[in-house]
Amino acid sequence: MSAALPTHPDATMLRCLRLDSCALTRGAALAFAAALATALTPALGAAQWTNRYPRNTGYGHHVYLEGYELPSWTIGPTGAAVAADGAMLVAARGWLWQVDVAGGVAMRLTAAGDHDARPAWSPDRRHVAFVRDDSRTLALMVRALADGTERELDRGMVLDPVFTPDGRAIVYAAARAGDLDLWRIPVTGGTPERLTTAAGAQLRPQLLPDGQRVVYMSKPRSGGDQLRLRDLRDGTERVLVSGQILSQTRPALSPDGALLVYGLPGPTGWELWLLALDRPGAPTLLVRRDGGRPIDPVFTADGRAVRYSEADARQVMRLYEVPVAGGAPRPLPVTSWRTGGPMGLLRITSGCTTCPTPVPARLEVRDSSGHAAGPEAGLVRFDGQNGRTYFYTSGVVTLTVPAGTYRVAGVRGFATPEQQRWVRVRAGDTTRVALTLDELWSPSANGWAAADHHFHLNYGGAYPLTVADLTTPMRGEAVDVGTPMLANLANRFEDQPLFRPSVMGRAPMLRWSQEVRSHFLGHVGLIGAEALFWPWVWGPGYDVYGRDDRLNADALGFARTQGGAGIYVHPVQGTVPPFSERGLASIPVSLVADAAHGMVDLLELVCLWSNAGTTTDVWYRLLNAGFVVNPSGGTDHMADLHRSMAVGSTRVYVQTGSAPLTWPRYLAALTAGRSFVSTGPLVTLTVGGRSPGDVVAAGDTVPFTLRVASAVPVDTMAIMINGQVAWRAPGTIDSAGVRRYTGRLALPRGGWVAARVVGPPTQRWPAMAEYAFAHTAPVWIGARGSTDPVARRAAVADLQRAHASATERLEVGYSGSDIPRLRRYFAEAKAVLDSLGRAR
Repeated sequence: MSAALPTHPDATMLRCLRLDSCALTRGAALAFAAALATALTPALGAAQWTNRYPRNTGYGHHVYLEGYELPSWTIGPTGAAVAADGAMLVAARGWLWQVDVAGGVAMRLTAAGDHDARPAWSPDRRHVAFVRDDSRTLALMVRALADGTERELDRGMVLDPVFTPDGRAIVYAAARAGDLDLWRIPVTGGTPERLTTAAGAQLRPQLLPDGQRVVYMSKPRSGGDQLRLRDLRDGTERVLVSGQILSQTRPALSPDGALLVYGLPGPTGWELWLLALDRPGAPTLLVRRDGGRPIDPVFTADGRAVRYSEADARQVMRLYEVPVAGGAPRPLPVTSWRTGGPMGLLRITSGCTTCPTPVPARLEVRDSSGHAAGPEAGLVRFDGQNGRTYFYTSGVVTLTVPAGTYRVAGVRGFATPEQQRWVRVRAGDTTRVALTLDELWSPSANGWAAADHHFHLNYGGAYPLTVADLTTPMRGEAVDVGTPMLANLANRFEDQPLFRPSVMGRAPMLRWSQEVRSHFLGHVGLIGAEALFWPWVWGPGYDVYGRDDRLNADALGFARTQGGAGIYVHPVQGTVPPFSERGLASIPVSLVADAAHGMVDLLELVCLWSNAGTTTDVWYRLLNAGFVVNPSGGTDHMADLHRSMAVGSTRVYVQTGSAPLTWPRYLAALTAGRSFVSTGPLVTLTVGGRSPGDVVAAGDTVPFTLRVASAVPVDTMAIMINGQVAWRAPGTIDSAGVRRYTGRLALPRGGWVAARVVGPPTQRWPAMAEYAFAHTAPVWIGARGSTDPVARRAAVADLQRAHASATERLEVGYSGSDIPRLRRYFAEAKAVLDSLGRAR
């Protein structure tokens, strides 16, 4: 095994695990059987996604912080800043631009290789403060307009600069003390002064003209988001506005400090509201955009109008202006973007050796300084694992870029190693480049369909998307099936009006699903259901339905009666071994009980939020106890965010055969376990001529064939029997390649066989997870749900401990509530486990 394994209390066991050649005594072998799955858990990050930027300790989920609060690379103007004389700055394409609103001309102001955003004018208009993003840290920069010199004042997690009214200092958000607080630093540099100390995130400061009061956004770890007014002299505060997960709320003050404009989610889209600071209880609706997302509002210099950005149907940001007195917004088109140098065209075609026409792909284009380039339309995204800005093409795309040298890179799904070309774009000319994206091994040609069963279409981002907007990204990632999940965003239910029970499209095939969240019992996904389950949320922590005597099995059973299936999603987070005393609390409260009742169809082994190693550790126990639980995969990708893992970055491959792909055929194969999950490697296994989901005869010595195709590094390829390494492949896959192995396995009387592949904690495209991982569903020995007595007793003992811990947590969480159904359900699950533990 790789050096990524944790230190195990029995060094002999680890040595044998790595060498696969030790002879153990019977006692050591039994202990090895009980402990091996834990030893196999990779000691890697807490999830398949980790924070690339400095960790903000006061923010619960860092992916939300990066997705909602950090700057975005946009095609059109965002983050407008208006000076006292009316001059305007915006951010677009990773640079800052000065815009002549009357003429519609934007002149580029900055030209760094990193990405610049969030501009702010100094009162005398001699300087501009902004944030510079190098894909790992954010720097607070000040630029002198007279000579273009730039000075860095701070670096780390820094956001939202604004000058003090006297122009001598800048107030900004920074995580210098662990979480995001407001700080003040002299324009000339020096030691920052901390202004706020509350836990969580304090963002977007807006100073009143007296310089002694500030309005800002507060996002604590719990309790909802708030717009606050703080007096910097004595620290007193009052709440102006509050709400749940106000992802795109960025307040702005009028020049005289009397009015505040801010965005809030409305019933059909986002809205802009005006608030008088002396009458905070009576806000006025300024803009309502059905289905739209007006963001980044700012007042004009005379305070008579508000300007804001909003994405159009092509995901291009547009600038609008609306009178404060009310009226229809009018567009402020930017008709010309002038970089100050010659331009050229870059035409990129993506194809493959055997493809008759161009194919969709994921592309990254960067100039020689490292600055990203993008197309004229379409959402440009950021890969937070590898630090890359990318977009999708349907096969041919033309970019308008400054003349110079560019690196063009592309992939298409897990089976294609990254291809790249360096090209020279000449002024006034069209440079053509073709990428040949050949697969190492073709899943589709061999009867496999790739699927992502856990992602969200609209989830608090700046871009209102439709289901049709998923087509090109899914094709570019070679994802054949998608089940976008409706989910609540605090007290909002995103995309509910879009729900349809029927299949949408064929290539890719899409069908709405639902994430039902009892945060206390565990999140479950319902796929293939004909209707929505109600209520979506319940249990301790919710204001409504908080003490309901309701089971996760109610939702899981609902999916089955509707012809669908239930999945436990992102089940185990963190790297602590889940069956250690400290790790028992990482297992969802109701998972073991639901498995004991036979209510769990699928377990999400790979996901953005969870750890594949520790989740597999739990899965092994369930299989060894005889519970037929098959694997699934999903990213928890949020499609409307600039910063988000690509759809299909964690996925499941399902063997559907050569017949045309249909939803019934696909769902039957998925729930039968004819599958493997992956964050990169492609793995197929046959044991005695049988594939995952099938049954092989017990007690025989049978041949096996293992094939691993991987475009990313792999250092461990093993075949598992009942959670133990039965065979390990020699060597590794250090670069893209295909390995085929054959051999023979001695099968026990019962249980299962599967293949597991793990890579080192470094990644590269096409992957976006923290480390490479793939696992096949089990080939059952003798019968589905069969067990080996020794493995079963060890697994049940661990599950009994986990269930006892969950029962204690249940009583604490529902303390004082009447929950006879939950208590009875958990007691019945205990009886099942006890019976399995006694069986011989």
